[in-house]
Order: sequence, then C-alpha cells, then structure tokens
Amino acid sequence: MNSSILGPINESAIRFVEDLGRRISAVSSEARKGVFLFQRLSVLMQCFNAILVRDSFCTSDTSDPWSSR
Repeated sequence: MNSSILGPINESAIRFVEDLGRRISAVSSEARKGVFLFQRLSVLMQCFNAILVRDSFCTSDTSDPWSSR
C-alpha cells in the first residue's frame, strides 16, 4: 500500500491505518477498503491544512461568508 500520500507520519501510525484497513476489508469483503481509507485520510488532511492556511491570514473584511469571527 502506498502510504506516501499521507506525508510524514510515523511508522506506527502507518501500521495502525494499514491494520484498520485490513480489518475493514475483512468485514466488508471489499479488498480496496484499506486503500480508500488512506485516500480519505489524505483528503481530510488536505482540507484541514487549507483551513489552517486560510485562518492564518488576518482580515478585517466582514463580508467573507466563511469567516467565523
């Protein structure tokens, strides 16, 4: 499984996600569930990082619909 999509995570985290993917695949009888899990985690991390970058900029514009301030 290609774990490089998740970036710099440690080996124990990779093993945990791989084991979780194997268990989900065994229960669901879908061999690709582990790959899907890695993909979903990757997308979630990208979205979270985008939010962090966006929130790192100061703005005084209150017309921004995404602003929670």
